[in-house]
Amino acid sequence: ATMVQKYQSPVRVYKHPFELIMAAYERRFPTCPLIPMFVASDIVNEYKSEDGAIQVIERRCKLDIDAPRLLKKIAGVDYVYFVQKNSLNRRERTLHIEAYNETFSNRVIINEHCSYTVHPDNEDWTCFEQSASLDIKSFFGFESTVEKIAMKQYTSNIKKGKEIIEYYLKQLEEEGITSVPRWTPPVACKSESSTSHPRRPVSPAINIPESATKEGLSSKEILNTSSSPSEPTAGTPEDKLDADYIKRYLGDLTPMQESCLIRLRQWLQETHKGKIPKDEHILRFLRARDFNIDKAREILCQSLTWRKQHQVDYILDTWNPPQVLQDYYAGGWHHHDKDGRPLYVLRLGQMDTKGLVLSINEEGLRRCEENTKVFGRPISSWTCLVDLEGLNMRHLWRPGVKALLRIIEVVEANYPETLGRLLILRAPRVFPVLWTLVSPFIDDNTRKKFLIYAGNDYQGPGGLLDYIDKEIIPDFLGGECMCEVPEGGLVPKSLYRTAEELENEDIKLWTETIYQSASVFKGAPHEVLIQIVDASSVITWDFDVCKGDIVFNIFHSKRAPQPPKKDSLGAHSITSPGGNNVQLIDKVWQLGRDYSMVESPLICKEGESVQGSHVTRWPGFYILQWKFHSMPACATTNLPRVDDVLASLQVSSHKCKVMYYTEVIGSEDFRGSMTSLESSHSGFSQLSAATTSSSQSHSSSMISR
Repeated sequence: ATMVQKYQSPVRVYKHPFELIMAAYERRFPTCPLIPMFVASDIVNEYKSEDGAIQVIERRCKLDIDAPRLLKKIAGVDYVYFVQKNSLNRRERTLHIEAYNETFSNRVIINEHCSYTVHPDNEDWTCFEQSASLDIKSFFGFESTVEKIAMKQYTSNIKKGKEIIEYYLKQLEEEGITSVPRWTPPVACKSESSTSHPRRPVSPAINIPESATKEGLSSKEILNTSSSPSEPTAGTPEDKLDADYIKRYLGDLTPMQESCLIRLRQWLQETHKGKIPKDEHILRFLRARDFNIDKAREILCQSLTWRKQHQVDYILDTWNPPQVLQDYYAGGWHHHDKDGRPLYVLRLGQMDTKGLVLSINEEGLRRCEENTKVFGRPISSWTCLVDLEGLNMRHLWRPGVKALLRIIEVVEANYPETLGRLLILRAPRVFPVLWTLVSPFIDDNTRKKFLIYAGNDYQGPGGLLDYIDKEIIPDFLGGECMCEVPEGGLVPKSLYRTAEELENEDIKLWTETIYQSASVFKGAPHEVLIQIVDASSVITWDFDVCKGDIVFNIFHSKRAPQPPKKDSLGAHSITSPGGNNVQLIDKVWQLGRDYSMVESPLICKEGESVQGSHVTRWPGFYILQWKFHSMPACATTNLPRVDDVLASLQVSSHKCKVMYYTEVIGSEDFRGSMTSLESSHSGFSQLSAATTSSSQSHSSSMISR
């Protein structure tokens, strides 16, 4: 069984009276130079009521379909015949047109219904609507080819329909015909004219059932059976889309795209009694699913349910960011980009919550509407500029990544196609890790909108200037525009929640914390063991030196260290919480023989926050070590420097304190290249291969070769 293709047009409004449009329409017959495939038409049947108000003409039309020669040969035909039945009611000022195919009618069923009616709000204007269905039962194994040809021919004719009427209107005008009198009843039937006819609303477009036309019902009977009287007037223009509105507010859509929008919208009106999303928003769901109406309907319904559950419709009025966000969050709306899209600037979001993400998206929708009015053309998405200056491993925690993926998931499911472009600036060395973890979960359509710039590349050719006007580039990016977006700031650790707390909260802070703290003493470093099975893994760490100065090392050993014995901790065995201190490297082990150093030692001062990653070359055991850093005497004089002396006085009892988090990211999580971590640059060009600039011309925005 093949799929039935359906088409439903928007309402096309001609600002001319019905009678003039009819005069233009009749000139299409018997042939029309603007439709080369319309070779001939013969009248096979004609009926006219006595008073001349009703006229039904049935024509047999001969079409020369533009199809491959071979297909015509297989089908054994040169021409395709259609039967077209026009029912004109001059009294009610309506013309209903039905057409169906006569050739191959047992294999292919094509039905079309068109109507010209008076505009409900202006009796000197005329509305046109058309709908059609195509059902290919079988066609010598060429079903899909025939479907493509039929759709192509049909859509090109839809576009021509308007031109043809306008062409003949112009011809009439050149001949001096600018108005055609309305029908008036012949004087004899006085009684008839005294009952005035209420104007009918624009009739809903109807697919006429094939059987009805075959059984020879008149069009009037068909129309009456199809739209049952109980139905509310489904045709008032408020709930119909007209072609001019679509062009102005929604953009250039192909006929089939318009049709999908109209049908999905109609379905929503029939099934969802509550609040129906705006047309722009319905269109986003269709775009997100390449105008597959069933798939779009599915994600749209899920989203409508989600909006109800989370009362998203009220978020802009009711949601207030928690104080911690007001103090530390760094993001805000900032003018618009070169395409008129609202621009959101995000300065390395240290934190994020559900409420925030949703309110940005809701506000984004509102701003798009506003800009559509301001710029006089459809603007349906916004641009996000993310400045990663200062991004650290804190964003790479599994919980953090999970949170990020959850955000992406929520946004893609409920705000599809709202992000027009994502500019990622000053991407640091750790960014490729994040990108390779996250990108597989991002829809391909969305991924194409990402542009990633490492370091200061955004200032070069193909950079920011291609997307944002010079005057509004924010000051912190070297532009001249004072940007009100706050800098945010590091959230104090005291505000972090434990994983348990977070599990229990409904609106979680979406970056969960899993810090451990350790004590480091002179002669007693703190060591953490990481066993690596798969050679190409990535060990990541993030630690804060809370007190004292330390040296950070990372070692590799082929054999497992002995588990530490309780008593070996000796005097330093501190039981208090947060005092954990573990030694793993055996006193008898020799560096270079039993274990080796894989990164050079890093001296970290009190108060520093350190993030890093190491790509493991070999399987085996890796040991992260935080060691007490004793003050070296000043090299030049061999005398201790004053500030060193002061510093050493402050370190009470030779004890340091570290808060750390470490994690191994398995190579299976890596979709990018491992080398992306080795240097801050090499990885970017591979990562962003798919993210070149939208206008494909600037290959230079392919990050730092």
